[in-house]
Amino acid sequence: MTHVDTRHAIHPDHARAMDTATLRQHFLAEGLFAEGEVRLVYTHYDRFVVGGAVPAGGSLTLDKIEETRTPSFLDRREMGIVNIGGPGRIEAAGEGWDMANGDVLYLGMGAGAVTFSGEGRFYITSAPAHRALPHRLVTVDEAKKVEMGATETSNKRVIKQFIHPLVMESCQLVLGYTSLQEGSVWNTIPSHVHDRRMEAYLYHGMAPESRVLHLMGEPQETRHIFVSNEQAVLSPPWSIHSGAGIGEYTFIWAMAGDNVDYTDMDFIQPKDML
Repeated sequence: MTHVDTRHAIHPDHARAMDTATLRQHFLAEGLFAEGEVRLVYTHYDRFVVGGAVPAGGSLTLDKIEETRTPSFLDRREMGIVNIGGPGRIEAAGEGWDMANGDVLYLGMGAGAVTFSGEGRFYITSAPAHRALPHRLVTVDEAKKVEMGATETSNKRVIKQFIHPLVMESCQLVLGYTSLQEGSVWNTIPSHVHDRRMEAYLYHGMAPESRVLHLMGEPQETRHIFVSNEQAVLSPPWSIHSGAGIGEYTFIWAMAGDNVDYTDMDFIQPKDML
C-alpha cells in the first residue's frame, strides 16, 4: 500500500501569520513509518519527496504514483534511501542490495520499481533528475566524516556525508546525517539559509518522551516546531533550520535545488536572529 500527501510551497509572508497548528500542517511530516506501507510526502519545494517504507519482514514495492504522471516513480527522478532500522534489502533495476542500519542507497534515474524487504525502516528521499547515474550503496564506513562544533557551545557533532560530491555523483540530491555527541544538544549553529536549495530534516534515534525544538522561519521572524522521533521537517529556501534536543538524537539532512555544493550556505549569527 502506498499513500501520498502533497504539500504546496508557502510564501514567507504567509508563514509569518501561521499559528502552531498551521505551521505543523504545512511543514511537519508525521506518521511516515507505518508497518506494511509506503508513505510519501510530495512537496512543491523543488518537487522534493520524503517518505518511509516499513516492510516489517515482508516486502513492499514503490512503482507508479499519480503525482508524478510517469509510468514509474523513478522515470525522471533519483532517490536516496537510508535504513534506520534492522537488516533490510532493496531490489531495483535487476540488482539487490543488503542494507545495515545507517547505510545509504542511491538509485539513479530510470531504476524502475523499487522493492523493500526485511526488517529495515527505510527513509526515502527523491528529487527530479536530468540524467541517469550509477546506483550505489554507501555503507557507514564509506561515508565521509566531518567533526564540527565544540563542547563549550553544546554543538559538538559528527557529520556523515553519503550522497555528496566528495563521495559520489548525483544530479540534485545531497544527503547525509548528523549525530550529536554526548552532552551536546544544538544542531546547525550558527544557523543558515540557502536560497538556491530546499532541505528536509528527519529526526530519529530519540526516546519516545524526547523532543527536538526545531527552529524555522525568516532570520528576523523565527518560529518553532516541537518534533518527536521519526518526524521530518520541510525547510523552504527562505527558512533557517536549527534545533536543540532533549537527549540523544540524529537528524538526516537532504537537499535539492540549483547545485550540489554542500558549503553553499548563507550563515546567520545568533545575534542577528529574532
